[in-house]
Amino acid sequence: MRKGRAGKRDIALDPKYGSALVTQFISCLFRSGKRSVGETIFYDALDMVKARTGKEGKEVFEQAVENVKPIIQVRSRRVGGQTYQVPIEVRQDERLSLSFRWLIIYSKARGEKTMAQRLAGELVDASNGQGRAVQRREETHRMAEANRAFAHYRW
Repeated sequence: MRKGRAGKRDIALDPKYGSALVTQFISCLFRSGKRSVGETIFYDALDMVKARTGKEGKEVFEQAVENVKPIIQVRSRRVGGQTYQVPIEVRQDERLSLSFRWLIIYSKARGEKTMAQRLAGELVDASNGQGRAVQRREETHRMAEANRAFAHYRW
C-alpha cells in the first residue's frame, strides 16, 4: 500500500553564511559523503569570486543560480506511436536542482587547475549571464519554444 509523498525535510543553515541555498549546493557538490571537502571547495571558490569581482561571494553565487534556473523544459511524450517533445513548466524545487547540477557539471568541464578555481570561474560567468551553464538554460528554452506546437499534449 502506498502512503503518498515523503515530506520535505528542514535544511540546516550553513555555518559561514547562514543560508539554506548554500547548504543545498554544498550537498550537491561533495562526493562519497565528504562534506568537509565540499565545504572547502565552495568557500574557497567564493573567496576567489570576491577577489576577482570585488562583490560579495554569496551575492554572486545567488545571482549565478538565478541566471541558470530554467523556467520551461521539454519532456518526451508518446502519443499514438509518435514521440513528441512537449514543453512543460519546471517545478520550483526542480529548477533549483537543475541549476545546481548544471553549474557543477560545467565547472568540472572547465580548464582551470583546481575545482575551487573552476567553480569560481563558472559562478562569475553565470552571474554575468555567460558561461556554459547559462548556455544550457538558453538551449533548453529554445527547445521548448521550438516545440510549442505540441504544448496541448501536456499531461
